[in-house]
Amino acid sequence: MILFPAIDLKGGQCVRLEQGKMDRATVFNDDPAAQAAAFQSQGFSHLHLVDLDGAFAGAPVNVEAVDRILAATQLTTQLGGGIRDLPTIERWLSRGIGRVILGTAAVRNPELVIEACRAFPDQIIVGIDARDGKVAVEGWAETGDMEALDLAKKFEDVGVAAIVYTDIDRDGMLQGINVEATATLARGIDIPVIASGGLASSEDLEKLLAVETHGVTGVISGRALYDGRLDAADALAMEGIC
Repeated sequence: MILFPAIDLKGGQCVRLEQGKMDRATVFNDDPAAQAAAFQSQGFSHLHLVDLDGAFAGAPVNVEAVDRILAATQLTTQLGGGIRDLPTIERWLSRGIGRVILGTAAVRNPELVIEACRAFPDQIIVGIDARDGKVAVEGWAETGDMEALDLAKKFEDVGVAAIVYTDIDRDGMLQGINVEATATLARGIDIPVIASGGLASSEDLEKLLAVETHGVTGVISGRALYDGRLDAADALAMEGIC
């Protein structure tokens, strides 16, 4: 199981939000590239990036910060936030991003996911952000009636590389991953699932490893790594974590 440290970008800074609310942001580093380099030196191989401003603007905003991260590391990256069309996908991939994450676009324009998977095999991830099991869009500002599993099923057999499943109510709150909901989603589809939202300790990693065979292949950690509740060396030393 891959452990992805997260860098959320707001105003060119590395921040963490509570429950996706932009007015509840904590700045952890003014230099996202330095933070990414630190994660690399700790032994991480992958990195999860979110352009928070882009998610609300509907177009990339923190391009310069992402470019500096890519220049400073050799980490395998995945990026979401404000990616709504094929040209934007192509630009990010050409800059060196490994995989792009389509969230709002996957809900509003599912044909884009199909088209993107065809154009960029194994480089498209669908981000499903849910509040009480219902899909949220536009930087989590809007929640509709669609169930997370129903959305995920739309993209089976089209070539989606993974689903990033985020429990919004737990995100940034250190309340623990919603393992049950994540595992239920993974069991219901054939697409690998990456867990996100609320990881608080190595105990969460152990619980996720127990459902890895259900299709949970990765987990994203933000605040727990930044404030030391999750020790990077100890986490990466766990059997089954890379």
